[in-house]
Amino acid sequence: MARVTVFTLGGTISARGGDASRMSGREVLAELGGGHDVVLRDFRRVPSSSLTHEDLAALAAEVRDTVADGSGAVVVQGTDTLEETAFLLDLLCTTEQPVVVTGAMRRPDLPGADGPANLAAALAVAADPACRNLGVLVVLADEIHAARFARKTHTTSVATFASPGAGPLGFVVEGGPRLLLRPAVPSTPHRLTLDPAVRVALVTLSQGDRGELLEAVDDRFQGLVVAALGAGHVPGWLVDPLAALATRIPVVLASRTGGGTTLTDTYRGPGSEYDLLHRDLIPAGPLDPAKARVLLHALLSGGAAGPTGYDRPRITAAFAHLNGSGLA
Repeated sequence: MARVTVFTLGGTISARGGDASRMSGREVLAELGGGHDVVLRDFRRVPSSSLTHEDLAALAAEVRDTVADGSGAVVVQGTDTLEETAFLLDLLCTTEQPVVVTGAMRRPDLPGADGPANLAAALAVAADPACRNLGVLVVLADEIHAARFARKTHTTSVATFASPGAGPLGFVVEGGPRLLLRPAVPSTPHRLTLDPAVRVALVTLSQGDRGELLEAVDDRFQGLVVAALGAGHVPGWLVDPLAALATRIPVVLASRTGGGTTLTDTYRGPGSEYDLLHRDLIPAGPLDPAKARVLLHALLSGGAAGPTGYDRPRITAAFAHLNGSGLA
């Protein structure tokens, strides 16, 4: 059996009741018993809502070192930000080795706790050579998802993780992974970096929005993701403020809907996707707003911004790489 390094970060899978105390990584693994060649890294013991960019930069560095030594990797954390961690690792840890992120929706002291089953499935995937070259994976409820597609879709369901518009890559059946699909392209052709000092804002628009939050972005952030309406639409009166921002920082246009891709030229009136993209906003394509923010942060960390402006062609190309990549 291949060696797997397990990084425990805390979260529901390690919760002791409803308070802030957490089990150690060793205690979490003890729920599984033996049968696994596992190296434990008790990395953090915090809810995922409290993970910082500094935490994630350090985690990515350790995961890179681990997979470079030929080990698979499993990251165990809370589910609130699991999709962002998984996608970030996908950008920062380009490797052939399987890297899996998992967690739990029910505490260990509750009936039907799903943590042990999710961890066992994640270990099976990370140890299986058939799961190499898939990018970072999210494994919960016996489903295997690509990090770029996986989203938490329900507050309490143990089957909360789904891949809108794509579906799972496969399933864990009788303790082993069964793959149905493979991503056609990696999330990024080149490994990116994460600078915790970079600041990227995410502003979600709503009906009647007057854009007051945009006023706080310009001099505090190096980039902005707009979770726009529908397929990439904003109220007409926000076009000029967004266009002005786009002359100074990258502004990425995503959709708040939770599924589908932003359009480019179906609608052409004021505030349409066509209008905004011709004012230098950058289409997020199929990436949801939270993942678009992760990708923009990594791009800006790697030198896509400079003292004389930002590299719009490079940023646009990185988002276009994922647009319509589909599955093979």
